[in-house]
Amino acid sequence: MKLYIIRHAQSTNNALANQKDRVCDPELTELGHQQAKVVAEHLAHGVDPEYVVGVSEEDTAADSRQGYKIDHLYCSAMHRSMLTAKPISEALGLTPEVWIDIHEHGGIFLDHGGEKGIVGYPGKRRSDILAEFPNYTLPPTVTDEGWWRMENGKEDWPGCHGRAIRVYRTLRERAPSRENIAIVTHGGFMDALMKAITNQLPNPSLIYHHYNTSITRVDFRPDGKTDLRYINRFDHLPAEMIS
Repeated sequence: MKLYIIRHAQSTNNALANQKDRVCDPELTELGHQQAKVVAEHLAHGVDPEYVVGVSEEDTAADSRQGYKIDHLYCSAMHRSMLTAKPISEALGLTPEVWIDIHEHGGIFLDHGGEKGIVGYPGKRRSDILAEFPNYTLPPTVTDEGWWRMENGKEDWPGCHGRAIRVYRTLRERAPSRENIAIVTHGGFMDALMKAITNQLPNPSLIYHHYNTSITRVDFRPDGKTDLRYINRFDHLPAEMIS
């Protein structure tokens, strides 16, 4: 199974000069919408230079066919991820599936500072998501009360890394398949997921950084081995669109 991990396009929070102006569930910037269209076109018609067929050195052959041949497309329930997945789904002819567990570290929250401190917010309601993205497949945990619920409002780092391990194990179970899976997720979670995949302990001194709409490819082999093909590839973007 081939996994393509894609960071969402530039959000309004990503572009802020003052982080005090953050919102809890940002949209994409104008640049972000352009990035999403470019990566969608690339996934549909570009050439993955690392694309291979086969599961061993003996039967592997290079294949330069156009398009990444994605079979399944997942995104988080955060607005910036769902917006990034939209042009990708249209270019690939796929129905995006919302996967709650691939959301960004922390969940939906804002740190107001002072006595108010950190406040959690519910995220988009099911009816609001389907009004904007009518063809998306939603899990039952996305309700009209929202999808994010945590007592203290914010997920801590151990919680994020535990979730990343859970996502990794779910993906690992699909290794025997010949599927190509793409997930549209978030920078902080991608760091945690890469450490889960590579069996590294959580370490704030080592960060797997990803630019907006960059692609990381990991191959899960049926023999239990894992091939890390590339990390943070963003050559589909012109220089002026890299963020």
